[in-house]
Amino acid sequence: MSRNSEVKQVHGYSFVQRSADIELLQQELDKRSEGRLTRPAIVAKVETAIAISNLPELIIYAAGKQSFGVMIARGDLAVEIGYQRLTEIQEEILWLCEAAHVPVIWATQVLESLVKDGTPSRGEMTDAAMAERAECVMLNKGPFIAEAIAILDDVLTRMEAHQLKKTPQLRALHSSLCD
Repeated sequence: MSRNSEVKQVHGYSFVQRSADIELLQQELDKRSEGRLTRPAIVAKVETAIAISNLPELIIYAAGKQSFGVMIARGDLAVEIGYQRLTEIQEEILWLCEAAHVPVIWATQVLESLVKDGTPSRGEMTDAAMAERAECVMLNKGPFIAEAIAILDDVLTRMEAHQLKKTPQLRALHSSLCD
């Protein structure tokens, strides 16, 4: 990674479950970052039920000290909490992170068939469309990655327009005293 001042290093951290995990990472980063003015950003990979339960505490602890994001590791999370609860829990994570102004990475098997075989499934297209609510979407490597990026961009751009339509818009305030 370039040492250019405009490039921000991001470090991932798996199996974050408690604020003590964040503290341990921060201590280690501080040891390795002597002389730097700012701490590197942290992305916590949320993949356990404990991490979900402690997510508000994790956000408060980490985001108060440095740039912080959350990766929804949907594959690991589904195994941990059950596939039938995954959509509900990922929605709750999105709501919580949005309220805290914490960016979210939508990860695990997004457009996987397209990336590997060149043809997406209908379910993958719907899943990719739902990723519009996250700030970032992670794709795995594969021979059709360029095509997947182009299709994902098109789908997310279209979905963004739909999301705006469903978002309450405040009109300009008009006071009868000033009219």
